[in-house]
Amino acid sequence: MASTLSPIGKTVYPGLLRDRRFLVLTLPFWPTDYLKRRDPALKPPLALYEKIRGGLRLAALDPQGIHEGLRLGQSLADARALLPHLTVLPYEAEFFTEAFADFADWHSNASPLVGVMKDSKPYGDLVLDITGVDHLFGGERKMLHQLVARLRALGYAVNGAVASTIGGAWGLSHFAPNRVIEPHDLDQSLDLLPIAALRLQENQLSLLNQMGLKTIGELRHRPRKPMLARFGASLIIRLDQAYGLIEERMVPRLPVSEHFVERKFPEPISQLDDVLLTARDLAQDLARHLEEDGVGAQAFHLFLYRVDHKVMTLSLNAGRVTRDPLHIANMFKHRAERLSEENYDPGFGIDVVRLAASSLDRLDATQLGAFSIGSGADMLDQLTDRLASRLGAIAVLKTELIKSHVPERAARLVPVLGRYQKMANEEPDLERPLRLLPMPELVAINAEVPDGLPASMIWRRQQYRLVKAAGPERLSAEWWRRREKLKLAPDPKPEKPEPGEIPKPLPYQPDLPLFDPVTGMRDYYVVEDRDGHRFWVFRLGLYGGPVHPSWYLHGFFA
Repeated sequence: MASTLSPIGKTVYPGLLRDRRFLVLTLPFWPTDYLKRRDPALKPPLALYEKIRGGLRLAALDPQGIHEGLRLGQSLADARALLPHLTVLPYEAEFFTEAFADFADWHSNASPLVGVMKDSKPYGDLVLDITGVDHLFGGERKMLHQLVARLRALGYAVNGAVASTIGGAWGLSHFAPNRVIEPHDLDQSLDLLPIAALRLQENQLSLLNQMGLKTIGELRHRPRKPMLARFGASLIIRLDQAYGLIEERMVPRLPVSEHFVERKFPEPISQLDDVLLTARDLAQDLARHLEEDGVGAQAFHLFLYRVDHKVMTLSLNAGRVTRDPLHIANMFKHRAERLSEENYDPGFGIDVVRLAASSLDRLDATQLGAFSIGSGADMLDQLTDRLASRLGAIAVLKTELIKSHVPERAARLVPVLGRYQKMANEEPDLERPLRLLPMPELVAINAEVPDGLPASMIWRRQQYRLVKAAGPERLSAEWWRRREKLKLAPDPKPEKPEPGEIPKPLPYQPDLPLFDPVTGMRDYYVVEDRDGHRFWVFRLGLYGGPVHPSWYLHGFFA
């Protein structure tokens, strides 16, 4: 097989990047079609205008407006003079971009990998990776026909194409639509397309037309070095992407689902209870697929496809890898309790429900019958997952040890649903109290000799007679740290309030003292009073030093 040198200096081989299949859908009149579907009272011709180059100019047209002589970029005044009965509305770019993104997500019921290409339109074109899913529709041709037909039935003007490269499918959908091109026919099909099918910039297209180049085939057989010097690497990259010499990756809109199951309904459903019952049944099917592959998942996604080409997504994370169907269903049930009637909007009904799993990892089978010994850890993990689903991911925290021997720095609070990591500073041999004070409190300690064991303590105006004491355990200052505030958790980022809204107060942050590595040496003692109460106290500083030492109470033992 002959090799080719790509513009970036890597050797590529024709055909090696053509093992995937892509379907591109282009909707040239989507803004006006979308508005007509939302408001059937709008009468054609319909034009959308926006402020362009200091004036009001047409930004989108419907087919009738183009047929009657209007053109994009034309001034609004000229358009109204030409067609007095023209219906005009403002073009809201952000609104149409968000609406088209939801429209793209809805197509994930055909393929789990759906992206938006913004090469020629502000809102974009749809690209679907249909590798391995076309058999669900009876083949690529039937899949293309079904997707195009259902959109046309909804009132959208649409064309599509299937090819082994994203660039090839895009060019065919715009200039030779509704075709399925096999990998061995891709070169010949692309050679016949105009150079505009390469998604080039306007100045590049203008220069190529001045050179008399009309088709991609004419451009492909030109010497590469002069073309690279004159037009830059972007032209060569687009050319090689279209022919499959350089890989072009799509960016999926929704989380990539490595395993998913779905259920389609002959009649749409709308009740949330019906959705949760369906999710419970799908969890059984999903658990069976995961068990067959010997894996579990940590992230789960519930997709609800509405009949009005919108999709609602409900995602959650588990504390550990799992495939327990009852646990998965309960997590979605508790998450759904947080949805009010305003947040849950089934529209005109839901016709497809999909349950997907991602963040997979190996999960061996566990014995559930006789002679099995349960530690209760799984039940605790499931409890934290349910609490986080109901209260929110950042409402349930756990303690994570970090690399520091200073007690205030040795732990921090992190969300319990974060990906599990082994504790970084596990030291099981050290005797530590069950409860630490938010910050050490100053106490008065009496000892028989300056460096002797504590004999009595005064804390919060109450005196304690100490009958037992052990220590000291010396903790030196951490030489690598600078003088800074001690922190139990990262500082929260203040949220900017909306106009007229009262700023929300920040979460509680303890005012811990500055850490001074010079005078930070501590001698810790475990002491016990006559009533059996055990305390953890320390002496900051040394007798005979530049600063007189002080005593502090830091924690309590059970």
